[in-house]
Amino acid sequence: MAAAGGFAISISSSSCSVNSYTRLKIDHCSNLSSSSMVCFPPRSRGLFNDLRYKISEPETRSFRLCPRCELASGSEIPSKSSLSALELLKTSAADRYTKETSSVLVVGFNYHTAPIGIREKLSVPEAQWPQAIGELCALNHIEEAAVLSTCNRLEIYVVALSQHRGIKEVTEWMSKISSVPVSELCQHRVLLYNKDATRHLFEVSSGLDSLVLGEGQILSQVKQVVKTGQGVPGFERKISGLFKHAITVGKRVRTETSISTGSVSVSSAAVELAMMKLSESAHDSAKMLVVGAGKMGKLVIRHLAAKGCRRIVVVNRTEDKLNSIRDELKNVDIEYRPFSQLLPSAGEADVIFTCTASETLLFSKEQVQALSPMGPEAGGKRLFVDISVPRNVGSCVSDVESVQVYNVDDLEEVVAANKEDRLVKAMEAQAIIEEEVKQFEAWKDSLETVPTIKKLRAYAERIRAAELDKCLSKMRDDLPKSEKKAIYDLSVGIVNKLLHGPMQHLRCDGTDNRGLDEILENMQALNRIFSLDTEISVLEQKVRAKVKQQNKQAAS
Repeated sequence: MAAAGGFAISISSSSCSVNSYTRLKIDHCSNLSSSSMVCFPPRSRGLFNDLRYKISEPETRSFRLCPRCELASGSEIPSKSSLSALELLKTSAADRYTKETSSVLVVGFNYHTAPIGIREKLSVPEAQWPQAIGELCALNHIEEAAVLSTCNRLEIYVVALSQHRGIKEVTEWMSKISSVPVSELCQHRVLLYNKDATRHLFEVSSGLDSLVLGEGQILSQVKQVVKTGQGVPGFERKISGLFKHAITVGKRVRTETSISTGSVSVSSAAVELAMMKLSESAHDSAKMLVVGAGKMGKLVIRHLAAKGCRRIVVVNRTEDKLNSIRDELKNVDIEYRPFSQLLPSAGEADVIFTCTASETLLFSKEQVQALSPMGPEAGGKRLFVDISVPRNVGSCVSDVESVQVYNVDDLEEVVAANKEDRLVKAMEAQAIIEEEVKQFEAWKDSLETVPTIKKLRAYAERIRAAELDKCLSKMRDDLPKSEKKAIYDLSVGIVNKLLHGPMQHLRCDGTDNRGLDEILENMQALNRIFSLDTEISVLEQKVRAKVKQQNKQAAS
């Protein structure tokens, strides 16, 4: 596995003066103690455009290379006369697939890092999750994928054959579906790898990374990822295992801590915000309109009823979804209206909550300007509380004088008041999460050795079966079945006992002190001893297979 440190590189424009080459001093951050000098022609500098760099002196630039470009310990760098710059880079990365195992990555955008204007462009409707998984897994370095898209986040979880290339491919895919330039996405994205990615999803499912600390709706959304992904090619063992374990963690945190006690959801925070903006005298008399009767819409209705609202108008495509909420809130008059009556209904309302999955705007500036004016009872300004992503209310609607518009990014002031009491509970939850991360990582690490375990057992079984046949062929034909079985059992017992030690050293279940590095060393040693390995690594084979498949599709 490549060292995390990579290289520190200094570039000076002086020296190598005859050919105006740029000199690179490569200081190894780990393993190697020596430094090497390499000369590159000026035209080769473009090769480093993708690398992160910082200016350390007026004439010296420092780069940190991706670990994929790390040289093996003891490697010699060829001189400029024997290798071009491009060949040098290829040589330094020649073992990139054999040095590292596949990685679990998350490329994410959430309310911490990306404004709603970016998030709504990236939003992937639930019905399109299977298609998104297929498109992601068609990329060269992506093996498995899952999409978690909510009003507060879009996070893509993948198993990548190469971290650097996987991130690049996922980011470019996101740019393609959203029409947001890669450069802009890079300003807002969150990148997490392996254990950090695991921990993050467990925090998400536990409600620790939610706008409203401890909210319960996010756990339902994580469950929906698993439900939608079942049977979808690309939602395979590692990713499905990660999300299923995240559901277990979310349930355990809510059972063993009181983090969800008295917590508010995005829907309840939206109602709280509306009540804060209305004058107290208008709380009972304000006319409420809820657009959408899905999960969030029903929660809005419940919280409005809890605040004392006794008449609520609901606009939805069908009336079916309102029957259950009517049975639950018998003392509230819930009036259904179809979408054809959306604008007339909005003209009668003082507060309008929008919470639909519509990908098109429901209210434009021109439509809102045309609504009938409000009376003075609710303060003379119509409130739009839009908790949909993508937004249902156009951003320019806020330019209308008689209107106030709020969206999910405006809920912070409501949430802040509820945060402090649950921070202590969050600390308890973190202890549970750390324990669960260790268990999941042990399970995931053990998967790396599964092919070797299977090959070693098959190798031993072939020898056992051949030797058993040879032994039985030398014995009399009328040998009783009981004796044949005894000989068979003896052969199986010997093989199992011989394999027990090697198998134990290939398993990583978190109960011993062996780390992944030691497990993988044992795997490589057994592969060499018993000639179980192929000429090229499994990861490289997978990449080549993907490229071959894509070439076939392009040709057809």
